[in-house]
Formats: sequence, structure tokens, C-alpha cells
Amino acid sequence: MSSFDNPVVISCSISGVIANRDQCPAIPYTPEEYAAEARRAVDEGASQIHIHARKPDGTPSYEIEDFQAITEAILAEVGDVIINYSTGAIGIPIEKRIEYLRECRPDVAALNMSSMNYAKYSPRRKDFVFKAVFENSFDTIIEFLTAMRELGIKPEHECFDSGHVANLDPLIDMGLLDRTPLQISLVMGVNGGIRPTPRNVSLMSDQIPGGPEGPNQWQVIGISRDQWKLLGTSLVLGGNVRAGVEDNLYLPNGEMARSNGDLIAKARQMAEDIGRRAATVAEARELLGVPKRAEV
Repeated sequence: MSSFDNPVVISCSISGVIANRDQCPAIPYTPEEYAAEARRAVDEGASQIHIHARKPDGTPSYEIEDFQAITEAILAEVGDVIINYSTGAIGIPIEKRIEYLRECRPDVAALNMSSMNYAKYSPRRKDFVFKAVFENSFDTIIEFLTAMRELGIKPEHECFDSGHVANLDPLIDMGLLDRTPLQISLVMGVNGGIRPTPRNVSLMSDQIPGGPEGPNQWQVIGISRDQWKLLGTSLVLGGNVRAGVEDNLYLPNGEMARSNGDLIAKARQMAEDIGRRAATVAEARELLGVPKRAEV
């Protein structure tokens, strides 16, 4: 098989909840802006859209109506794309986060795989920009997994350190994760998680059940400007990649992205430069084990 026959699933982290439009004008707030950004991302090769909801004034939302309005606007604009919801939050009850999964039924939902310190540090300020304890105990993980199984939603396992990948092992042994391929994300560059180095991409991918070339699908999520060297390593090792304004606002040359489309286009170009190509939405659904929407 040639490397060009090894398509890469490119996901778009379309908004996030931390950065605001003062920092990057491309961050969408309204459903119409989400739809326009999704159009730009899909046109450049994205097959999965990772959604944190916002209210039209830009503040984070965990309300059903905001997730629903954003999702409907995106699908009306692009026709089909894998819809992936965040479930990560600090101080938001688990049931509230499960409620929008139950009502909106995304294809995929992100699932954080361990508790951790979660922070951003500024060497210039000699202080943290923010810092918090991000609670994701096994009890929390199992509660989310149980709900996702009931609702037919594919979990995306977000792992911020190598030990987080190992947390998959007991869940597999318990039979809570018995539908391969698993979708595993290696998140790198958050203070409190693993350092963002190419060697650590290799280290973490080696921890994936079945190995990096086994039956499970994995992607790298690189935070801030270290992103591009991490995505490049993932592409060479056969992994998938995520880009978008939640993760990083800048192109490799230091220029601020004008849209999510700019970031996805760069990720696609990197894949093509090593002989791979962006997977279509249909191919991404097959690779990730995500049914067509009509079959859900």
C-alpha cells in the first residue's frame, strides 16, 4: 500500500472556550459563524468538527439549545461531517453535560481520560494565565462511557499524558470499551500534561492498545505554536491530526490564521507533502467506526 492510500482524518477544533475574538477574529460565536467556519474547514479537508458551544456573545455554553443551533447550522451548510462534542468542563455537573449529548446525539463525544492540573503559564508574566484541577476520575469516565454506549455515541479518548492512555486498559478489560476501532487523541502542550516534543508523540503512540499501527485510530492535538512539529510527527508515524482555533491561532510562519480553513489547509498540505491525503467524510466514518448519520 502506498502512503497516499493511507488517508488522514483531519479534525477541526472550531472554537474552544478559552480564547476570544480580541485574540483572534476568526473565533466563531453565533451559529451562522460556526457554519461559515465549518464550510471553510471542510472545503480544506476536515472531516470531523469538534464543538465547544458558545452563546452569541461569545461566552461558553453548556445549554442544549446552543449545541443544537450550532449543529443544525453546520449540517445545513456542509451537508455531512462528523459532529464531535466536547464534554470537558470544570464546575459543570456531569448530568448537564450528558443532557446535551442525550438531546443532540452527536456522532462522537470527547472523553477526558484522567484528572490533572490544567494550566497555561506565561514566562513573560512569571505567573499562570489560568490554573485549575481538571477532575476526570474513573467514576466520571465510567458514567460518561455508560451514557455514550446507551446513546450510540462514539467516545474520543483525550489523553494528556502517557498514563492517561494506560487508563484505557481497565475499561477494555471491564468490557466498557469493546467496539474497535477506539478513537484516541494524544493532547500535548498543556501545562500539567506531557511536554510537546516529537519524541513524546512516539512515546505516547507506543502506549496505544494494539500499538500505533494496530486496529485503533489515533490523532495528535498540539496546543499553541508547538502544534506543527507535533502534527508533522503524527503524520509520519501514520496518525491523524487536529487543527483549529481552539488549539492554536498561528500558522507555522507566525502569521495569525484568518480562519479555521487556513489551519486545516496547512495540515492537509503537510499530509500531502509526505504522500498522504485528507480522508473524505465517508472514509473518516469508516476509519473511525462512526456510522452514517441515517444509520444512527
